[in-house]
Amino acid sequence: MHIARTGRGVAASAVATAALVAAALATTSSAGATSAAPVGVPHTFAAPAVAGHTLVHGVASPLPIAQCQSKWHINCYTPLQYRTAYHLNPLYKKGITGKGRTIVIVDSFGSPTVQHDLDVYSKQFGLPSTKVKVVKWGHLPKWDPKDADMTGWAGETTLDVEMAHAVAPGAKIVLVETAVAETEGTTGLPEMMSAEKHLIDQGVGDVISQSFGATENTFPGFGKGDFSSLKNLRYAFQDANRKHVTVLASSGDGGATDMQLDGKTYYKKRVNSWPSSDPLVTSIGGTQLHLDDKGERVKPDSVYNDYGASGGGQSHVFTRPSFQDGVKKVVGTRRGTPDISMAAAVNGGAWVYSSYDPTATGWDVSGGTSEASPLFSGIVALADQAAGHRLGNINQALYTLAQHKAPGVVDVNDGTDNTYQGVKGYKAVKGYDMATGVGTLDALRFVPALAKAARHS
Repeated sequence: MHIARTGRGVAASAVATAALVAAALATTSSAGATSAAPVGVPHTFAAPAVAGHTLVHGVASPLPIAQCQSKWHINCYTPLQYRTAYHLNPLYKKGITGKGRTIVIVDSFGSPTVQHDLDVYSKQFGLPSTKVKVVKWGHLPKWDPKDADMTGWAGETTLDVEMAHAVAPGAKIVLVETAVAETEGTTGLPEMMSAEKHLIDQGVGDVISQSFGATENTFPGFGKGDFSSLKNLRYAFQDANRKHVTVLASSGDGGATDMQLDGKTYYKKRVNSWPSSDPLVTSIGGTQLHLDDKGERVKPDSVYNDYGASGGGQSHVFTRPSFQDGVKKVVGTRRGTPDISMAAAVNGGAWVYSSYDPTATGWDVSGGTSEASPLFSGIVALADQAAGHRLGNINQALYTLAQHKAPGVVDVNDGTDNTYQGVKGYKAVKGYDMATGVGTLDALRFVPALAKAARHS
């Protein structure tokens, strides 16, 4: 979710909306060669999780919390405040910065100014910048700042890169820009999965962050109980699992519901979204932070529920995985999401800098679980460094830590919920819940604990 600047229009809050159509498949690699994806995979028009809600135009520099409250009635936070809130600074002093680890971020079209924008962002807050390696997957169309689809993805790209860097300033970032272009017949999720598998096979990346998805119900065959069109897309995650690459996905911004096939209206019932719902993926939900100017909490975290709500609930495709057996009283016989949560509320969103739209260059405030996933990718990079190897699939380790009440896992239990668009959601209660998962984290304790609990080498 994204608070866009004037000139970019107003759009409803949305998570990873998708309109799905079955079609013949082919994906084009960065080298221009055509590689076939598995038979039966639908072509999918994937939209970025970041969606516009205009509040401010061209802010010259980030403002203090009090001015954000005065101007827009929201709190707005810097990465320095996040670092205090999540107890990251002591790790940096120990040299745990993500050095030697690589975060892969996947977005359609990308942003032509991503390196410049990260440099400006880093300089503003006194962070070391890093070189963003861009991998172009397919024949990307020429950048057009007047194309709302492109600028939407550019906003998502900017948010993803800056949030990952904010948490793991020493990690390398690889940005995969896929060529989603509906008129060319190479649209969406199949291309993203093909790109991810290619990088995994090349040994590129320790953790993959995905701020996109599609409501399970919109996949062809879902209504007939045929989930093959979705499951045939899992090959990248299966590959990641074998190669010990951690895969993350935003849990959604629609609370217990999500978008229908038209990408505009919400289901009036509880639904879930993929890839967040995949048991091979760690689903990242959203919280609302309540911080002072120093980044200290003035009260415990709540469920993200303002211009969107933390996605969560039961999958209608996947049954309960073994790592959730300890929370079966909550999730029942189904896979439950999210697994863990980080900052996502717009009222408490992050300052982000971008210049991809020449009519709206400057700072704005972003939120949504499309912020939470890259934030957590930074946490994984820190834990990988601390362990000295890739942690791979962390889900079992995560639930084991929560079950043993490890001090790095911080329960969110203030009774707020992710009810959204009239669909009753789930409350944040003691222990695991389908609003924030096992809760949130204290990085100083969580990072070494996760590094120890996940034993992949």
